[in-house]
Parts: sequence; C-alpha cells; structure tokens
Amino acid sequence: MSVVLSVEDVGPCRKQLKVQVPEPVVEAETQRVVEEFKRRTRLPGFRKGKVPSDLIKNKYHQDIEQEVVERLLPRFWRQAEAETELEPLLPPSVDEVDVQPGAGMTFLASVEIRPSIELGDIETFDLPDPDVGPTNDDVERALEEMRRAVAEWVDTDRAAAQGDLVAGKIMVLNDDEETPAEPQEVSFEVGDSQVWEELSLEVTGKKPGQSGRFERCDEEADDQQVQRFEITIESVKERDLPDLDDKLAAQVGEFKTVADLTEDVRHRLGRAKALDRRQQRERALLDQLRERHPMELPGGVVDQEIEGMLREYAQSLANSGVDLERADMDWQALGEQVRPQAERRVHARLVLDAVATKTGTEVDEGEFERTLTSLARAQKASPAAVRQELDRTGKLASLRQQMRREKVLNTMLGDPPSETEDDSESKTEE
Repeated sequence: MSVVLSVEDVGPCRKQLKVQVPEPVVEAETQRVVEEFKRRTRLPGFRKGKVPSDLIKNKYHQDIEQEVVERLLPRFWRQAEAETELEPLLPPSVDEVDVQPGAGMTFLASVEIRPSIELGDIETFDLPDPDVGPTNDDVERALEEMRRAVAEWVDTDRAAAQGDLVAGKIMVLNDDEETPAEPQEVSFEVGDSQVWEELSLEVTGKKPGQSGRFERCDEEADDQQVQRFEITIESVKERDLPDLDDKLAAQVGEFKTVADLTEDVRHRLGRAKALDRRQQRERALLDQLRERHPMELPGGVVDQEIEGMLREYAQSLANSGVDLERADMDWQALGEQVRPQAERRVHARLVLDAVATKTGTEVDEGEFERTLTSLARAQKASPAAVRQELDRTGKLASLRQQMRREKVLNTMLGDPPSETEDDSESKTEE
C-alpha cells in the first residue's frame, strides 16, 4: 500500500511529498505510548500502573500525540523515500502534521534532491603540469631561511637596512599644534610584510638616535584620514648567521651532517611541489567540470555549506583567543562573502557524484576500513570507536561519499593522490 498521496515540485531541486500514515498504525502506536505512560504515571487514588487508559489519554493528550508523531514520522518518511526512489541531499523539512481520530495521520515533507545532470566530456582536460623537482636555488633559499631562523640578533652601529631588527619609540602627531601623543615602544623587522611599508621606508638608512616622520592613510578605517607619525630609533640589530655546517644540521633537525640536512630539504621541497602540482591540477579539472555542467544548485545544501564554513571560521577565531560574544561580527555579510566558494564546493560534489554513478565507481569495504584505521591512528583510538562516533554524528555515510569522489577524481587526474595530503576536502572545497 502506497503511503505517498502526492509529490510536487516546489523548486528547481526541491520536492514536497504528502505522506499518509494509516489509521490502524496510528492507533496501535498510540496504544503502545499510552501503556508506557500508564507504567510510569502516578495519580492520587490509583496504584502505579493502574491508572485507566482513558484518564491517561485525557490528561496527557498532547504529550501522547507528540510522542506518536515523533515515532512514526521517521519510519514513514523512510518508506515514502523508498517508494518514490528519491535521493534527498538533506533531511526532510516536515510541517502540517495532521492527526485525526479514526483517519490516521498525514504530513508534508519537503526535501532537497539531486539536480538532473547530463554529463558531457569527462575524459579530456587541459591541466597544468608544473615541474615538481626542486632546483638548486630552491634548496639554497630553504637552507638560507633555516640559517636566518636560528640566527642571533647582534647590535650594529650602521644604518638600518632590509632585514634588520629596529627598536624605538613611535608616536602619533596631533593635527593641532604638533604636540605628540604618548610614545609607544616598538620593535620590528625592516621590510616585514606585517609592518607598515611607510615605517620600513622611513627607518631605512637611519642610525640609532635618529628620528624621522612619515604619513600613513589607514585604508581600512571608515574616514580614511591621513595620520602623521614620528619614529625615534633606539637600536639596530642584524642577524649573526651561523655557518652552514654539521653543527647547524644537528641544531635544526638532529642531522649528522649538512649533506643529510640538504637531502632532507630537497626531499621536503619535492613533496611540497608535488602537492602543489596536485592541487593545481585538481582546481583546473574541477573548474572545467563545473563550466561544462552548469546547473541550478539546491539552495538548502548551499546554505548548509555556508553554515559549516562559518562554524569552522568561528572555531578558528575561538582557538586564537577571540571572544566571539564581544567580537562585532556580521555573520550574515560573511555568509554572503563565502557563498561563491560554497556554491563551487556543492557544484563540484554533485558533478563528481554523477560521474561516480555513471562509471560505477564504489568504495569497497577494504578501502573503507583502511581509511578508518588511518583516522583511528591519528586520533589514537580504535577503528571501531571511530566508526561508532562517525555513525553517531551522522558522518559515516558522508565519509564514504567523500572517498568515492576522491576515487573518481584520482581516476580523472590519471595519477594517485599526493602522500602529503592530510585530508580529502581539497578535492571539492575550491
């Protein structure tokens, strides 16, 4: 017997189903709930478990009906889903639940579904192929950065130059009269990208004891007024670079020789370049797939993706010590800013899923278990515990789906994923 009374299109990727629960089913479930209420209800004048059913129904009518609805809705939604062979992308949105004595129950369920995708060319792509071999210059630059990272700062009497550490006092000059405000201690590396360019330019060529003035317009400020500053240099320090020798090798990574260090640097640079090549090719392939397969995206899925991205951003801010309750964050505006990226992610996933279906790509249990084992090792837990937690949070099926997309993408790229990848989201995130 069909439980679906009607199916209507209520959007490009959205359907609304009217589902009926037969009266005998509602009545039987109601009796079970009433019996459960009887067993745990105490009323004056009645022994526990002996309260008449009619009295229970009258006293707890709304609670009983709510319990019946909550039990029957998931069960009959699953039956309706199987009957209509829909592929919902999100749990249904249920409303207009109507329970009538002697007439059963009906409810409306709206769901986001996969758009119809007619696949075009999924075999030929114009992909970048950058060289993954690190050059000698790459290795030398990396080694030089290591020397700079462990170098000590030593005082110098010469004028400040690019890369020097300058310490001094900076103060804002007021517009009326040139009475300086309270000076502030500062210490910065000349030319650092985090330092105002105007400040780095002003101190360049100046020695300790000298001062200079400069102007700066804060482009992020609402009024964008020009401010004037005065900087007095108190000290200039330069890096005392250590020699590139076995001692340095032992200091930066417990290597026995500088040759061992150099080989390790070359290997790591090669892995980084291989990962970068992989990511460039993935982005190009996904861009071309999306361009070849335009579609109307399911709005609810895009909104869910935006919410997930904002949650991750909020968590990163909280981990950095930001008080989210006091921070003046316009989350709605941020959501609109990330909407294009969310749409690209959803678009890519839908196309990859369609390719997986067409090519018959699936993830076998062996592959799935190996992934669970890898996750368990990273979390220092057992594979069974990881599986149970993923199942509890509803992420087990999504993990398998993501692995399926990876498998499709690997095949389309024609090469295996880089060993340096630490997660799978890059495949469909950009």
